[in-house]
Amino acid sequence: MQGVFRLRNTIQEYAWGSRSAIPELLGRPSPADKPQAELWMGAHPKAPSRVLLPEGEELSLSELIARDPAGTLGPAVAEKFDGGLPFLFKVLAAAQPLSIQAHPNLEQARAGFRRENEQGIPLDAFQRNYRDDNHKPEVISALTPFWALNGFRPVPEMLDLLRSAGFSSIGKQVAAFGDRRSGNGLKAFFASLMRLDRTTRERAIREAAAWAQRQLGGQRRQPDRSAIAPTAVPRMAVPRGPRQPSAACRWLLRLAEIYPGDIGVLSPLLLNLVLLQPGDTMFLEAGVLHAYLEGTGIELMANSDNVIRGGLTPKHMDVEELLSILRFQGRAVRLAEPSETVPGQRVFPTPAEEFRLAQIHIQPNQPYRNPGSGSIELMIVLEGNGRIEAPDPLAIGKGDSLLIPAGTGPYAIHGSLHLYRAYVPL
Repeated sequence: MQGVFRLRNTIQEYAWGSRSAIPELLGRPSPADKPQAELWMGAHPKAPSRVLLPEGEELSLSELIARDPAGTLGPAVAEKFDGGLPFLFKVLAAAQPLSIQAHPNLEQARAGFRRENEQGIPLDAFQRNYRDDNHKPEVISALTPFWALNGFRPVPEMLDLLRSAGFSSIGKQVAAFGDRRSGNGLKAFFASLMRLDRTTRERAIREAAAWAQRQLGGQRRQPDRSAIAPTAVPRMAVPRGPRQPSAACRWLLRLAEIYPGDIGVLSPLLLNLVLLQPGDTMFLEAGVLHAYLEGTGIELMANSDNVIRGGLTPKHMDVEELLSILRFQGRAVRLAEPSETVPGQRVFPTPAEEFRLAQIHIQPNQPYRNPGSGSIELMIVLEGNGRIEAPDPLAIGKGDSLLIPAGTGPYAIHGSLHLYRAYVPL
């Protein structure tokens, strides 16, 4: 299959979504009547994109791929991934925090999916953990200042914050963790928090909130981007560390207001609190506890819906399953180091074999030229206007999303444009 085709995509209206970010990107009325959380681009069974074909015909991307897997996906991609699109491409717009969560690795996903099938748990059941047999590595690239939690803090930082809070409710657990700082010690401490009885959990949250208020004094509760100065460490996600507790305190108080009594309120003390600036990009691998808190970004992931939650949610939480898949390792967060493979294109490397993400800035005097990647490509235009030639020209502008089948061959993009591109590395 050859050419360039526009896509019509589904918007997921989750409660945590923004009412303005996605409508403004698409040129629709803003604010929207309902929160608009994610714009999905791909062939996921839950909401496959619709491909706008010549002469007004419209077809789901999954059906188009099924008609011609090699021509649409590329022969190598079709063979490697059994004729399916291996990634899901999104615009994510969070006005409120998402749940704290982690994703299984491939072996864990296959075993969990098989086990729950054998138990006869319906795929749409509330208590279902594994809705497919795939893993879900993902990458997020910020379009606005973007707050997130990503992985356990280095253990010394975590202990400094926990001790500073002066917990009496969980003082014994903190002391035991201080005496046993290994991965097993971290696991034992985290497990003890997740298993707290309601009275002790609520007391710990009250103590943490009172400490956070003392730390902030008369300052505003809400996380204030202007009050957080980036560190001088190159390519490190900031702010983090016990020397900058104010952001953690602000987020702890905000989480306590949104999710009173939820153990996830303590997460800013345990997890790396990250502020991504536009263009900053980070990879999230299997077993890493994380949450997106606020902001708009481009998300690219393996085509899976497996989520094991650990807080900040009314949805199903399986503590034992979460403990079995998590990586109990405290470490700092590093951003993806992009490489400029051609002028104007920044490619973000990841270990995932299902996808690669590229950011492209096109200037009027510097078109983007692609000799043909051999892979299916999806694109979304964030700013500007121009045209794509493959070889017939197609006018494109802000909010347009595009399918470039693998069989298209060389193409060029002209104009003044900012876009993101998703494809499968070969």
